[in-house]
This record gives sequence, C-alpha cells and structure tokens, in this order.
Amino acid sequence: MRQHGKYLGSQPLRGVGVAERTGAAGDEQPRGEHTGDRKPWPSHALQRGTPTARMRGESGSGRWGTIRDVTPTPIAGQRPSGALGSGQVGGTAGQTPDPVLAGAVELAREAALEEAGVEGVGEHVGVQAEDSAAATHLFEALHAGYVGWRWAVTVAHAGPDEPVTVSEVVLLPGPDALVAPDWVPWQQRVRAGDLGVGDLLPTTRDDPRLLPAYLYSDDPAVEEVAREIGLGRVRVMSRQGRLEAADRWYRGEFGPRSEMARSAPASCGTCGFYLPVAGSLRAAYGVCGNALSPADGHVVHTEYGCGAHSEAEIDTSPQVPVAELVYDDSVLDVEPTRRRGRSERGS
Repeated sequence: MRQHGKYLGSQPLRGVGVAERTGAAGDEQPRGEHTGDRKPWPSHALQRGTPTARMRGESGSGRWGTIRDVTPTPIAGQRPSGALGSGQVGGTAGQTPDPVLAGAVELAREAALEEAGVEGVGEHVGVQAEDSAAATHLFEALHAGYVGWRWAVTVAHAGPDEPVTVSEVVLLPGPDALVAPDWVPWQQRVRAGDLGVGDLLPTTRDDPRLLPAYLYSDDPAVEEVAREIGLGRVRVMSRQGRLEAADRWYRGEFGPRSEMARSAPASCGTCGFYLPVAGSLRAAYGVCGNALSPADGHVVHTEYGCGAHSEAEIDTSPQVPVAELVYDDSVLDVEPTRRRGRSERGS
C-alpha cells in the first residue's frame, strides 16, 4: 500500500520504489516477470538485504523486471550530496551525466508522478550522474509538509543500444528541507540538572571517567590515603575523569573567567573561607565556606573571587574633603598689659 507523503511515527516514509514492494517467497509473481531476454541494469553502489522492487522499461512492451537490490532508505537528517539548483546538471566527483540519461526527463517525471499521486510533481531541479551508466533526476515535491524535499528518480541503461529504464524513485530532502535532527542516544541526552529526586543515572562498565580502585591512580595523595584506609570503593576517578571535571569547573560559574571573578577585589586563593580540596586538584580548586558568598558550598577555582572575601575592606573616610588644621604650639602668644601707676599700687 502506497503511503508517500504521510508520517509513520515521527519519520516520513521514504525510499519506496516505483512499484509496490514484492512479498515474501511463495507469493504470486508480479505481472510480466522478467523472462531473461533482456536483463535489467544491475544496481550501482547498492547493499544486500534490502527489499525487492520492480523496474519499468521505457520500451513500449510494458515489461516489468526485477532488481534484487535497491538503494537503502536515507538516514533521517541526511541531505543528498551534490545538491543542485534549478535546472542544473552535475555529477559525482565532477562526472558529467550521460547525454541520453540526462535527456530522459519526461521518463523520470512520469515515474515520479506515478509515485506522487494526486499531489503531483514540481519543476525539474537538475540531474546528477551516479556513474557512467546511471543518473538521478530531481523534481520538486509538492506534498504538504515536505517543503524543500525532492523526488529523486534514478534512470540507467545497459548500453548505447539499450532503452533507458527507471531504477528507483525516492523522496529525499533538499539543501533547504526541514528534516528531523540527528538521533542522539539516551545516554548522551542527559545534561547537568536533569537528574531529579528518585531518578537513577547508572554509569557504563567502560566509563572512561572511572577505573577500578585497585589500579594505580597516578595521584600520590590518593594512593597515600588508599594505603592507610584500604581500597574501600570499587572504582575511583581516573585521570581522564579528573581532568574533565577540572576543565568543567574552570569554565563554569565559579571559574576565573566569570563576571563575578572579574569584579572581585581579590581571589579565593587568599581568602580565609577557602577550603582546598585534597589530591591532585588541591593546587587549583577548593570549596567556599562563607555562608554569605554566592559560592558557598561550591567548588571554586583558586582565581575565582567575590565581594565576600575575608580581607575585603571598605574605605570609611569622609566623602567631603576637609582642609587640614595647622597649629604651631612652639610659638607663644604674647598679649601686652597696661602698667599700673603708684596711686593704683598704693591703694
């Protein structure tokens, strides 16, 4: 049953041949099965294990042959290489299409119309060579929801005196087509902050960030503690895991390049609330212990800083300038007094 232009789940149906796929072994043979008088052109660059499709010849006999392999359905998100503009002629690695194949526009359009159904087929976009005996014609798709997609009709011939036949018809995304993003495995979709209460995030057996605890960790401080208290843990962080963590913290919110650090009066390395971590990261990282700091309880770089530095001081001098008072106490002030007369002294 043809289902072009409809979605199956979240992916469009693509890669269906010119005719319906044949059934399993034992089903009724298709009309006009190839009798051996004319061999269909073998597929080029095809893979085994794909469904069987039928092929129609250009000759008026109306014969239908079979191709045992067809080009696999394109991966979601892939665009055809060597995308062509309207009316352009191109090829693989600079190869020019065979003139006979390049001229089979009407044959290719007829095959595309048969698959497109009532939606029809747009203008011819271009033709590109697949090899010396095969070429692909591109037509604009008019299906709703398939803006920028193209009908790709591959035609071929077995020689100069052989008729041109249609190998396959598929719907492919053009350079401006809206396609689904590349599929990302679940393990790679998880980001920091996604883990909620009750969620489990198991690690893989071959996680490069971890290694068995009995292996040498190339960290003298870790080895010293391990000898004192025993192994204890099944796995510990590997050198790669520690380097990744250090780089992530360096580029994070509490790294030396953050806006807070650039405006701080001093760095955490000189702060009394700075608690260095143990091990090989001690020289560069520690934990903030200031309850009033935005980094309280977080791992901070030694060059990070904030306004809650333990040695930060505020200038309390008056904002209004006051002139200095100068008083020379080495100079005595002398005041002349009036001398009293005899009459005044006798009285």
